[in-house]
Amino acid sequence: MLAQASLTQQLGVDYPIIQAPMAGVSTPALAAAVSNAGGLGSIAIGASSVEKARELIAQTRELTSKPFNVNVFCHQAPRYDAAREAAWLNQLAPLFAEFGATPPNQLDKIYTSFVEDDVALNMLVEEKPAIVSFHFGVPQAAWVETLTAAGIVTLGCATTLDEAREIEAAGVDVIVAQGYEAGGHRGVFDPAKGDARIGTLALVRLLSQQCGIPVIAAGGIMDGQGIRSAMALGASGVQLGTAFVLCPESAADDAYRQVLKSPQSRYTEVTRNISGRAARGIVNRFHRDIDAGSANRPSTLSPPDYPFTYAAGKALASAADRQGEHGFAAHWAGQGAPLAREMPAQALVKLLVEEWSAND
Repeated sequence: MLAQASLTQQLGVDYPIIQAPMAGVSTPALAAAVSNAGGLGSIAIGASSVEKARELIAQTRELTSKPFNVNVFCHQAPRYDAAREAAWLNQLAPLFAEFGATPPNQLDKIYTSFVEDDVALNMLVEEKPAIVSFHFGVPQAAWVETLTAAGIVTLGCATTLDEAREIEAAGVDVIVAQGYEAGGHRGVFDPAKGDARIGTLALVRLLSQQCGIPVIAAGGIMDGQGIRSAMALGASGVQLGTAFVLCPESAADDAYRQVLKSPQSRYTEVTRNISGRAARGIVNRFHRDIDAGSANRPSTLSPPDYPFTYAAGKALASAADRQGEHGFAAHWAGQGAPLAREMPAQALVKLLVEEWSAND
């Protein structure tokens, strides 16, 4: 329990339970509810402008005086490839046509990586959220040092020991060990090198033994028993994402909630078809109807770099949604999805703590 107590003190929380940032699903209301219950709530600003990010931080502060986490994307700069993008859009054209729409003429870089956005860095230094976390990589050590000097605790997501060591070397305070079970985008630093696909428990044990900073377990954890198991293997804390999607404070729409509560949630796969980066979600037409590198099938056509592919995916999902077809939405979920429970976030945190503490 000493490791957990140390982490809670470092984060300024009562319990080492973190609500995953989940861009598109997390909200200031969700983050505040989790933080007010003694955990660490999170908001994601990787898909937001700097101005919008500042608004989200302000909105969260209006709802809680407790610490919360602000997550940024640190992906590599995408490569423009007109031929590759045109081929991808051509492949999607029949699907757009199914819904009386046409693909966009070109794909835009809809998200800017934090590693090339010093305006976002300066905003965070000014706003001084208690915690900032990194996904898809880490910024240069000097930027981490700047955040640390501002009194901000930093977290970095790792899917391998090599990535964890990069996080440590950059001066980041805590490692989030993301197992292959996790829903949403894989935190792999360099997709061109492949994905080791290490499971949460093996990764947590490896990093807790090989690294000198605290490790937070992420991926497939849905209840108190899962929390206890992760802690037994050396985790100082846990991060849960899918477990919070059904909370009324999340931004998940009705279609997302219904599919997560249905038998369909038993089947999740990792695909690059939606965004251009590997991400785990509930199997839908993006997984089945586009033969471009799902987890279990060879790739015949590689999607453009992230986030260009995401621009196409969002356009197709929007066209389908207008016709009542939700099979192209990004319903991110981990392998523990069928264990999701529908209740207010504060009640869920309380229940998780009770389950975790049982029989101690």
